[in-house]
Amino acid sequence: MILTVTLNPSIDVSYPLEHLKIDTVNRVKNVRKTAGGKGLNVSRVIHMLDHDLTATGFIGGYFGKWLEHQLDQDGIAHDFLPIDAETRSSIAMLHDGGKQTEILEAGPTITPEDAQKFLDHFDKLLDQADLLTISGSMPQGLPEDYYTQMIAHAGAKNVKVLLDTSGATLKSALEAPVKPLLIKPNEEELAGLLNREVDKTDYAALKQDLQDPIFDGVDWIVVSLGSAGAFVKHQDEFYHAAIPKIQVVNPVGSGDSTLAGLAMGIHDGKSDEDIMKTAMTTGMLNTMEAETGFVNPAKFDTYFAKVTIENY
Repeated sequence: MILTVTLNPSIDVSYPLEHLKIDTVNRVKNVRKTAGGKGLNVSRVIHMLDHDLTATGFIGGYFGKWLEHQLDQDGIAHDFLPIDAETRSSIAMLHDGGKQTEILEAGPTITPEDAQKFLDHFDKLLDQADLLTISGSMPQGLPEDYYTQMIAHAGAKNVKVLLDTSGATLKSALEAPVKPLLIKPNEEELAGLLNREVDKTDYAALKQDLQDPIFDGVDWIVVSLGSAGAFVKHQDEFYHAAIPKIQVVNPVGSGDSTLAGLAMGIHDGKSDEDIMKTAMTTGMLNTMEAETGFVNPAKFDTYFAKVTIENY
């Protein structure tokens, strides 16, 4: 079973607009509301591709009940820790020919008591898990090493961790004795870790960047390259995963869908090539749909065959 963690879930609201008008009224006809947060996007894609999972995190208030109801309707198994504070909303305005403007609520503030309760809850879920994904930002109130604590708990139970976060929380995880199996930084996040500029178009330089001592002990590093696919390090091997040109409908959640593909491929014991091709395919399929964290399984084989892997 794959355990997916979303500590700061949200109701994701999508407003498609032909043109975003400032300081006046914008009327929207086709509003989409989904159970969101990065880890729940991961969860939905894993579920849609017929893999066993349980989603967990903090949940609270009326919005939290709505979110759990949506997961029930989608058939996604979940086991959240309830808290008193209200679950947040996140708004994405898709406008002006592919532009995206987001308004993201910070979410609830987690008390020290609830933080400890969740770790106890998490330990019980780990007993049933083979693989763990941790995604996105943390709610207020948690220490910046909270993900690091979770990775240590998972390590004690021999559960592999795929971590998709940034900033101080990512740096804390890389500096800890127990490492995640995989991280998925983009160009900006990679530059922040290395304290220097990174050129995502220079694969020879990227190969050197990923051999920096800060990454010691991390088996997989998957660097997002947008329309160019991804540059990947697995142990001592380096790859460029290239994707075909596609019609982008909604890019929101494509990184989460990529993480879902990585999780499924690694969980299933696939080859390096098939893991990367699965991840690139799920990321592409998400961008081709209007709904966030959504793929059409019927298209999987077609686009899987179009992904190419080159060694570096």
